[in-house]
Amino acid sequence: MPPFVSRSARLLPGASLLALMQVGPPAGHARADTSPPPAAPHAKGEEIVVATHRLSPADRARARLDSLPGAATVIDARQVLRGRNLTNADALAFQPGVFAQSSGGGDGLRLSIRGSGIQVGTNYFRSGILMMFDGLPVTTPAGTPYELFEPLGLRYTEVLRGANAFDYGGLQLGGGINYVTQTGYDAQTYQARVEAGSFGYTKEQLSSGKVIGKADYYISVTNSYRGGYQAETQANSFGVNANFGYRFNDRVSTRFFFRYRQTRNGYPGYLTRDQILDDPKQAQSPYRAWHSVRIQPGSKFYGNMTTVRLDDRSNLELGFDYQDAPIDIQNTSFSQIWGYKTVAATVNYTRHDVLAGHRSDTQLGFMDTSDLEAWQTNRVRVATGHLAGLPIGEVLRHVTYGGTENYLHLRNNTEIFHDFWLTTAAAVAFVEKSSGVPYPRTAAGANFGESSVNFVPRGGFRYVISPHVELYGNVSRSIQPPNDWNLNYAGPYFTGNIPQSGMNSGAGKLRNQTATTYEIGTTGQAWRNKWSLTFYHSDVRNELLSVMTPQSQAVGASIYGNGSPTMHQGVEASLDTTLYEWAGNRLSLRQAYTWQDFRFRHDSVFGANRLPGIPEHFYQGEIHLDTRAGFYAGFNAQVSSKVGAAYDETYFAPSYHIYNLNIGYEWPGKHRQVFLSVDNLANTHYAAIVVPGYIAGGKQLAVMQPGDGLGVFAGVSVGFD
Repeated sequence: MPPFVSRSARLLPGASLLALMQVGPPAGHARADTSPPPAAPHAKGEEIVVATHRLSPADRARARLDSLPGAATVIDARQVLRGRNLTNADALAFQPGVFAQSSGGGDGLRLSIRGSGIQVGTNYFRSGILMMFDGLPVTTPAGTPYELFEPLGLRYTEVLRGANAFDYGGLQLGGGINYVTQTGYDAQTYQARVEAGSFGYTKEQLSSGKVIGKADYYISVTNSYRGGYQAETQANSFGVNANFGYRFNDRVSTRFFFRYRQTRNGYPGYLTRDQILDDPKQAQSPYRAWHSVRIQPGSKFYGNMTTVRLDDRSNLELGFDYQDAPIDIQNTSFSQIWGYKTVAATVNYTRHDVLAGHRSDTQLGFMDTSDLEAWQTNRVRVATGHLAGLPIGEVLRHVTYGGTENYLHLRNNTEIFHDFWLTTAAAVAFVEKSSGVPYPRTAAGANFGESSVNFVPRGGFRYVISPHVELYGNVSRSIQPPNDWNLNYAGPYFTGNIPQSGMNSGAGKLRNQTATTYEIGTTGQAWRNKWSLTFYHSDVRNELLSVMTPQSQAVGASIYGNGSPTMHQGVEASLDTTLYEWAGNRLSLRQAYTWQDFRFRHDSVFGANRLPGIPEHFYQGEIHLDTRAGFYAGFNAQVSSKVGAAYDETYFAPSYHIYNLNIGYEWPGKHRQVFLSVDNLANTHYAAIVVPGYIAGGKQLAVMQPGDGLGVFAGVSVGFD
């Protein structure tokens, strides 16, 4: 399967618009599937050419997203499963505009879209992107807990870049990512998968899915272990992903979701550039001595999505989820025990009309995410340095957090004239965040809170120039509130000869990051090529940035603040080319390129310097062979330009080229597969992740984490009904 299909695909003649309107959410909305696959694809505003019974769930999702006047792609899990699935960095490969890198094999990725989340390193809640399971928000006022994002057990993943996540309530700069799980309608009754390879890596999955009358179920259990390429990066995990759906009748259906996952990941600290080039397997000395580790002892996600077809032209969706994400960070001489319990709710009403002879789709939605209980407690872990003489386990500090984010959004797509669609939209966002340090009590530890009401407009167009070429553009606002825990890390510090010295004594004010983004692009297919090409330009105010100083690094944290005005702009391009076809075999080339130009605008200290932490150029390309007999092979390259490692632009992580090989065999007509993957064939030493320092001044800062060296991995999957 190619990485995307033409947005201008058309329906077989004879499919009525009314029939298309009856199947579910509006075009551009691929939420939880609470019912079996529809008998026809959803109306997109133009007719669609392929008989629906031949479309995979991922292809149906692509068809629904075609109404968006902007950049969005769908990742088919069947293609991702052809190789190793260690973390979501594997699942998010070859996505233009998406920078997803893993270090040490952990789940805490360096994940950024259009410069979102530059302020957050690895092993933190993700920021700047609305993350979802089946249309239900996983993102909370604290950001996004990452440990539940196991890549196995998915049908497909939607990547909606920038404001194109608006229909979900995604108003942040980076947009949204929606992970859609398998159900009993598209899973094998029994399936087993095993992966193993270098660095002591093993991963097992057992799953089952089935339809039983009006009900269906799916359950996946995974377990993994990795000894680690770098010292102190041993990691293991165990997880459950399950859902149960029931169709009451042709109009009402519901689906319940449950996820559970526990993880334990070693923490090696950060290295300098020369340390990585000389010996990337080493760990930073204090963390090696402390045997630092981050533990997610058991995070839980409970959710429900219910769909009601009110009539032949309108639908109502009601969603709810509850999360419990405890954290035990044993990184430094003191521990950080966190507790986060949050709730979220979504309501979406959609309607299809014909106004003055023109087709029109309207959506009214509301999303709320709120903290129920949020706190952090620090205890003595190693009685050394200024903690010498204190009993192990003594409480040093207790911090409380609070927050709610509420988004009311309205969107309309109307066909102004044949194949030209106009999108108008607006949202109102109410955001409230707070933090305090009740122990030890100080004047600075009094509760600190801030709230705001924001108006977020959006407008765009989509023009189907021909059945195979489409042009789109939009102008959108975005808003990104700080995570609730960011307020504490922006506050003052305890000073003096006390055990809490160096810790934050209270919260500091942080403004919401806002931006105005202009986007224009095209998708299409011609001459055996399928392409997508997008240019965007964002004027950003109060960008949430971080810096790692020696003082903050000593407590395993970064300092957070609002930057002076910045500019983000870039190009996101993908191209899938059929090089040669014969007798049911295909030789193809797929490519994804991202240009990212992020810089200050006349900063008083850094002038027009580029923002560090993200490469300016990032390319992935793969030549791939698929045979009718079931054999497949791919050779791919990942190329990154150098990455700024300090705001003064005097220190960089070097550019790199990584080459990988993947071969496998799928038994035709059967759910059986084997594969062999060889990663980093040249055993290149490189920095995969950079969390920038402030001013290097010609010195090397320990702000980098290495990527894996040469690794060989194999896997087998067997499924049957």
